[in-house]
Amino acid sequence: MAVPTPHGVPDRPDTPPVPPELAELLRSQLAVVADKVEEEVRRQVPEYARPADGAYRRNLRSGVVQALTLFVDHIADPRDDGSAIAATYYELGRGEAVEGRSLDALQSALRVGGLHAWRLMGRTAERLGLDSTAVAALGELAFRTVHEVAQAAAAGYAEAQLRSSDELERRRRRLLDLLLEDGPVALEAVQDLAHSARWPVPRTVAAVALAAAPDRREEDRPLAAAGALVDMESRPPSMLVPDPDGSGRFGGRAFTLALRGRPAAIGPTVAVTEAAQSLRFATRALGLMGRGILPRQGVVRCSDHLSTLLLYGDEPLLERLQARVLAPLDTVSVGQRERLAETLLAWLLSGSNVPDVAVRLHIHPQTVRYRLRQLEKLFGDALHDPETRLDLILALRAEALHTRRN
Repeated sequence: MAVPTPHGVPDRPDTPPVPPELAELLRSQLAVVADKVEEEVRRQVPEYARPADGAYRRNLRSGVVQALTLFVDHIADPRDDGSAIAATYYELGRGEAVEGRSLDALQSALRVGGLHAWRLMGRTAERLGLDSTAVAALGELAFRTVHEVAQAAAAGYAEAQLRSSDELERRRRRLLDLLLEDGPVALEAVQDLAHSARWPVPRTVAAVALAAAPDRREEDRPLAAAGALVDMESRPPSMLVPDPDGSGRFGGRAFTLALRGRPAAIGPTVAVTEAAQSLRFATRALGLMGRGILPRQGVVRCSDHLSTLLLYGDEPLLERLQARVLAPLDTVSVGQRERLAETLLAWLLSGSNVPDVAVRLHIHPQTVRYRLRQLEKLFGDALHDPETRLDLILALRAEALHTRRN
């Protein structure tokens, strides 16, 4: 561990001399001064004004004593580099970052504590009748002490923040992997890992599959900051958004705007332990978007296209169904097949109501009746069999999607 060397502070050999006997006198007062400095820090810095007990109290007390000891050691031996105490403050800075307190709070505590310690110890120097040169040297050492421990703490804080950011990202990636893995996921395991990843476990989630981009886009950053778990390295790139049906960052138009035009499919809203299921649907929908069966651009929500996803859940089986139930249409021309298929689907969906079919297709009712007579010749009594009618709707719906794509 490297603790930075202070900048802008004179080297110790040039420091004016301070009577060595002052060091022993001040050392004898360390406990009393530490009590008063600790009390002053807790009074003036709100972040440190918590109940004075337990490990927190011990750490605060230790930090105060260490800084005062460094100050006295500088007086006793100007050649002492104070590396051990600087290392202590380096660790203190790291600890403050891990606890989530700001660097400003830490630096404020050091300034308040340093100033108060200087006042207390300065009075002792005055009582000894030190001349102005010695008092000035004492003030310089006080400044040096605060500067050194502040720099060491700041370095430790910065190092912890860097590591914390990287570690947090790794933990969130592990959490996302856990949530999206095949098979059952234990809620307890999710909660444990989510706690370490600082991710509040939501009631519901939805997986999002994103179209591949030539380079890594920046839209994942604000979404990740808003609470999404993001993996832009997966294929396809994916993310998991909390409470997608709410009015927050992931609801409605806000989410679409955040993606900046990148095509995406949002899986169904599910319980957090069923996230993998949501991703399967989102990935399937993204594939259908790429083929033009679902809209190619924008954000497609699986909940709006469940029947299409059901149809294309097993395409070889769908093709067999089409081949069997639509075989009578193979005997007509391509143009006639398209017209008859369109009319038959509209007729089945409208409850066999000819006027409704005419309105739906923007054609004359007589044209509808003419086509229905042709269909009766091709399909016979099968048109009136309930099970066959269901098969026809599924097969014709798939054919309509295919025709629209082309």
